[in-house]
Amino acid sequence: MGVEAAQAATISRISVVGNSRVDQQTIASYLTIKPGKSFSAVDVDDSVKALFATGMFSDVQINQSGGTLVVKVIENSVIARVAFEGNDAQSDEILGATVELQPRSVLTQAKVESDTQRILELYRRTGRYNATVEPKEVDLGQGRVDLIFQINEGPRTEVSKINFVGNKAYSDWRLKDVVATKESGFLGWLKTSDNYDPDKLNADQEALRQFYYNRGYADFRVVSAVADFDREQNSFFITFTIDEGEQYRYGDIHVESTLSEVKPADLEALALTKPGDIYSAKDVQKSLEQMTVAVAAKGYAFVQVRPRGDRDYANHKISITYFVDEGTRAYIERINIIGNDHTRDYVIRREFDIGEGDAYNQVLIEKAERRLRNLGYFKNVKIWSEQGSAPDKVIVNVQVDDKPTGEVGVGIGYNTSSGIIAELSFTEKNFLGRGQYLRAKVTRGINTDGNSGSSSYELSFTEPYLFDRRLAGGFDLYRKNYSEGSSDVHPYDEELTGGKLRLGVPITEDATLNLYYSGYKQSITNPSNSSDPTKWNDEFRTGLIKEQERFISSVGYTLNYNTIDDVAFPRNGIYAEFGQEFAGVGGDATFLRTTARADYYKELFEDWGLVGHLQAKGGYVQGIGEDLSYLDQFRIGGETIRGFAPEGFGPRDKDTGYALGGKFYVAGTAETIFPMPLIAKDYGFSAALFADAGSVWGSDNPTSGVISQDFAIRASVGAGILWQSPFGLLRADFAVPVMKEKGDETQIFRFSGGTQF
Repeated sequence: MGVEAAQAATISRISVVGNSRVDQQTIASYLTIKPGKSFSAVDVDDSVKALFATGMFSDVQINQSGGTLVVKVIENSVIARVAFEGNDAQSDEILGATVELQPRSVLTQAKVESDTQRILELYRRTGRYNATVEPKEVDLGQGRVDLIFQINEGPRTEVSKINFVGNKAYSDWRLKDVVATKESGFLGWLKTSDNYDPDKLNADQEALRQFYYNRGYADFRVVSAVADFDREQNSFFITFTIDEGEQYRYGDIHVESTLSEVKPADLEALALTKPGDIYSAKDVQKSLEQMTVAVAAKGYAFVQVRPRGDRDYANHKISITYFVDEGTRAYIERINIIGNDHTRDYVIRREFDIGEGDAYNQVLIEKAERRLRNLGYFKNVKIWSEQGSAPDKVIVNVQVDDKPTGEVGVGIGYNTSSGIIAELSFTEKNFLGRGQYLRAKVTRGINTDGNSGSSSYELSFTEPYLFDRRLAGGFDLYRKNYSEGSSDVHPYDEELTGGKLRLGVPITEDATLNLYYSGYKQSITNPSNSSDPTKWNDEFRTGLIKEQERFISSVGYTLNYNTIDDVAFPRNGIYAEFGQEFAGVGGDATFLRTTARADYYKELFEDWGLVGHLQAKGGYVQGIGEDLSYLDQFRIGGETIRGFAPEGFGPRDKDTGYALGGKFYVAGTAETIFPMPLIAKDYGFSAALFADAGSVWGSDNPTSGVISQDFAIRASVGAGILWQSPFGLLRADFAVPVMKEKGDETQIFRFSGGTQF
């Protein structure tokens, strides 16, 4: 760039040299210098900067030649093609969406350098810190170039070690469960959670805070979180230095209200914080929400509930006082949604219990933020407020970062009764950005004899906000085929074709009422009425199991209560379900089926990872006006009481040996799950000790000879091995029956597992 101009000079004309695509008038319009007006060196500098700022030129020179201002430019090239070479871990499509430069855009060195850094950042966030990117330009003539990014991806960067300093209440391996970043381990090449990501490290610090805050450590803090990169080993060493503080319990719990119609005693009953219990920040937050909603329902739209914690350092107690008052009168002027490239605005807005024009309430804003995080649609969610157009107006900003919610799965599984099962599925949790759930699945089975045993085709759809209300409506369609011998318990060909309509009605945050209608056609052919293949003749084919075709039409409901902390590996919480189904809304069968189930999980020793699990379940089915079909009774076995074969106990036909099932069943399990001794926890192995017991009885049956018709307890004890493998959860159980009856069939070993990838 050259600048030569006299102070307070004037020119009569402007001449542009070197331009081919950009016309002279456009270039002159960016200049601060005009013919006939005096200018200085400062004006020349400003004009040069203005032309560079357009991004259209790689060089600009402005000189005065007599009465002419000569502007000499070199235009930036136009990109004909953007290409990537050497990439394997990242596709051209992903890289193309990462860079800003695109075909037919103007190439500038600043943008090339920026895109180079964008590509490097993409590789670093996916665990390749040694990746290098070299941009190259191929001149095509006439001001056109191909831009090629030459990429050397390098090996995947691992997290070799995660260390914790300052922890006393919980061991390193327990805290490693809390953070999302994982050590690579011997199967690290199959995982993505062992990639170092600065954002993930920040989230890990917050996860540690919440873990401790919810377990009584109100003074907990993360002193530092350091990720050291060893370039020679191409791995990270992460160290969290923490200060746990002391564990607190709740002291006195009080509510103070300035609102005349609000009785403190009523709100105290809503508090989840009870004197003597271990302090939990989560319980305090939920108590705030419940009190806020209850008071707002009384007409106090601007209610504000604020907790104050008074620490008793000597006795390690925190007394909580909830202050309830009218609060500042402020209204939501506008809710701004930012960053949702895929998810529709209304999907985000409907998670708020308040809207534009409503009274502003910070507690309900925080509740909406938690709901948005729990949707699973976003990498990050951030909500903040700012002053609106008037003192009583508030603008709420909601920033989200969409993440992929679709999944194509290929599953391979095996169980001891049905053999190998292969599955292909497509799942989209945020269909078309509308928050809808869509799943299609195809399954094929190969039985233990190596023959084709079963196939199924399923389609499910759920709209979580039916009629713009918090109602989950959906449907399921399916067609399932089982061939004779497809499992040990399927001695006939069966075809099921039908569907279900569903409606979920939330009662509380943890309880849901599900209503449904179900209708399906069931066809039974080729029955084998003997456990002895030599007796599979016409005489037996017309016996217990008859060829038939029928249509089952039913309505029902289930009431669910769920406080489980982690569906994949529960440690604490309760899952309970009660349901009834009435068949007889048309169709060929009439019965009433009632079932109940309850699971309780409790982490008995958190630092050891010892989890206790109790389960109880049962059912009763009664034919109305007729005996129950063989097909409609409860037939249970090793999936309920390990140590027995599938349909291995209960009423049994004396002639054929087949399980008839029963009208009643009960079952219970007591189990403890713990990490495998002497094996590093990162490998994902756990062990289990269990005891199962139960019974099925009271068969409605078409035969005269029945074994084990009456109630009799069956029980077993055993041990299991669980592996949270990269291929999914695999489990092997070894059980020995300790109580059984004549005719029962046992199965000491049971294995199940599967994967999606």
